[in-house]
Amino acid sequence: MPDIEYAFLADAAQTAPGQKFNVLGGGISRIGGPAFPLRHPHLALVVGLRVTAPETERPHEIRFVLLDPDGGEVAGATGNIVAHGQADARDTTLTLSIDLWSLTFPKPGDYSFRLLVNGSERQRLPLQIVQTPQPQAKPESEMQPPPRYDA
Repeated sequence: MPDIEYAFLADAAQTAPGQKFNVLGGGISRIGGPAFPLRHPHLALVVGLRVTAPETERPHEIRFVLLDPDGGEVAGATGNIVAHGQADARDTTLTLSIDLWSLTFPKPGDYSFRLLVNGSERQRLPLQIVQTPQPQAKPESEMQPPPRYDA
């Protein structure tokens, strides 16, 4: 069965079959916001799927599920991919990225991405969602006027 060689969350990612991939802000494991529900504009889920030579040239189901702290599904998707083998029968690593737009986290807590290959869970990615303090507005008496730039 194909296995997940690596998986992580990033601010953005670009992948192309058989080529290098580009990542911005990789390694996300914690997101914070002052109010809930918290809407996060964009995350990229990057996955490297290791496929052995006998497993090439046939479809494999890839599924991800984002679970909230109570185990409820927040988001999920399923797709099929086919890895094309190399002439020398070496293993192949398929890199794919999934753009997750406007995720809404109903409350703070420990969330989890579950990655499944052909119906079997192969990896978990924890994601901690925290509430950050509201920025405090300074009283007008403490505010300083903006600098002047006179010629």
